[in-house]
Amino acid sequence: MDLRRTIRDIPDFPIEGVLFRDITTLLKEPDAFRAAIDSLVHRYQAIPLDLIISIESRGHIFASPLAYALHTGLVPVRKPGKLPADKITVSYELEYGTESLEMHRDAVAPGQRVLVVDDLIATGGSARAAIQLVEELGGQVVGAAFLIELQFLKGRDALAGYDVFSVLQY
Repeated sequence: MDLRRTIRDIPDFPIEGVLFRDITTLLKEPDAFRAAIDSLVHRYQAIPLDLIISIESRGHIFASPLAYALHTGLVPVRKPGKLPADKITVSYELEYGTESLEMHRDAVAPGQRVLVVDDLIATGGSARAAIQLVEELGGQVVGAAFLIELQFLKGRDALAGYDVFSVLQY
């Protein structure tokens, strides 16, 4: 299935000069959504995993069914102020600003094998921040998975030394 045809391009969003890859059009097509999830499941079904780390917010869309299919736990990494228990925080640079992510301090046990999942990798900042949170708690990052990779922003460089997988590359 050609998943590219199901992704809408929105120019100048969220700021002028940015071409936004809108996945809502993929999500509303059951066959496309299934194909996207199946691509991720196929890639990771033979790799031992304990947890999937889901990056806010669109990462939750892909991480949840992936965790279900792979029979792993699911840990949300969220923007500040969204998690109720004791948490750790990290800040990172976006392609157009600065952001922070948080995770519960008891979300990852030392030695647990973790896959970081998000909808898109651009500069790699949010994925690198999620990896930093996992490793601060002693987790072992097995890899990072994305539906879309914007290759021209070189996000893989921020994740050097980690296995990076993307279903689609632009």
